[in-house]
Amino acid sequence: MNIFLSPSLLSADFTRVGEQLSLLEEAGVPYLHLDVMDGIFVPNISFGMPVIQSIRKASKMVFDVHLMITEPERYAEEFAKAGADIVNFHAEAAKDPAAVLAKIKKTGAKAGITIKPGTPVETIKPYLPDVDMVLVMTVEPGFAGQKFMPEQVEKIRRLAEWKKELGFTYDIEVDGGVTLENVRTSLDAGANIIVAGSAVLGKADIAGAAGKFLEIFKEYE
Repeated sequence: MNIFLSPSLLSADFTRVGEQLSLLEEAGVPYLHLDVMDGIFVPNISFGMPVIQSIRKASKMVFDVHLMITEPERYAEEFAKAGADIVNFHAEAAKDPAAVLAKIKKTGAKAGITIKPGTPVETIKPYLPDVDMVLVMTVEPGFAGQKFMPEQVEKIRRLAEWKKELGFTYDIEVDGGVTLENVRTSLDAGANIIVAGSAVLGKADIAGAAGKFLEIFKEYE
């Protein structure tokens, strides 16, 4: 199983973003997680299309864009045009998730669907044939520094079981409170993309922190 690290841009030093992205690339990190927050679906506000367009010029990494916004169907195409390789939206925020998935795929970007801790994983089962990624939130979206919720691991396990039983190929991503100490919990359950914020870009030695995750990933490949 191929396992990938997707460090969260929110934990970067925005005065040194280009330098820090280069450090990640040199360390062999293929993905970058970009949390877009609108202040409505979640209380906080982060960044939007102009920031993504700007850093797109400085990086060849896979841009894994996580839309924590209301009515994602309004902006899915714009984020793809801005440079998102994967556009991931919340099932709870979309009136018609199937239509949003179709709109994203029409742009050529990969389409992902996300669920909050309080949302049963069965809610998204009808959409699994059409997704490239499922993101399981292991904290409440919109707040940094929360602790990993181990009770969410069962969702990862169920998604991995359905993937195998039904012949699907979607990636299973985990986001929220992931550290070197608990990452194996998600990997053992079947996750193959790990989002890490403060555990990587929040460290003084970014490349070294990323390398420690990558060493653990090798145990599962």
